[in-house]
Amino acid sequence: MIFVTVGTHEQQFDRLIQEIDKLVKEKKVKNEVFMQIGYSTYIPQYCKYKKMLNYDEMSDYIEKASVVITHGGPASFLMPIKNGKVPIVVPRQAKYGEHVNDHQVDFVKFLAKEGWGILPVYTTDDLYKTILLAEKKQFDDGIVMINENNLNFCKKLDELVNKIISKGDIKND
Repeated sequence: MIFVTVGTHEQQFDRLIQEIDKLVKEKKVKNEVFMQIGYSTYIPQYCKYKKMLNYDEMSDYIEKASVVITHGGPASFLMPIKNGKVPIVVPRQAKYGEHVNDHQVDFVKFLAKEGWGILPVYTTDDLYKTILLAEKKQFDDGIVMINENNLNFCKKLDELVNKIISKGDIKND
């Protein structure tokens, strides 16, 4: 099962929801897909969905999923990592009306560059091939690497978030 979450930010993330729905329609994605669509205005035609999930529901879907696709908010992609998953992270972008600025893009690029165990996707054209890669990583050595580095990852992320909050900028290092 593939689980998609767009978090609780009060702007649509139609770009991601539509692309996943299209991949299912075209039968490129054959797995069952469940999406938490938040404030998206596009309603999936080929996937099960719910606007919001509580913490227990979110945990359950992440645990059951073979692939987890999230937006670029740390709370959303940390949960799959803590569950031994290699999440696909699609940051929201201001130019699509998904957020007020591109801080998610900057943050995800930084984490990917540092090798923090995520699969970033900046354009939906890359989503399908990244889903295939994620399916492979869940069964290859990727999951072992994530589990071994889990505590280190969480510690580094906590330090980074605190640095961002205190400085207001992640580009200083």
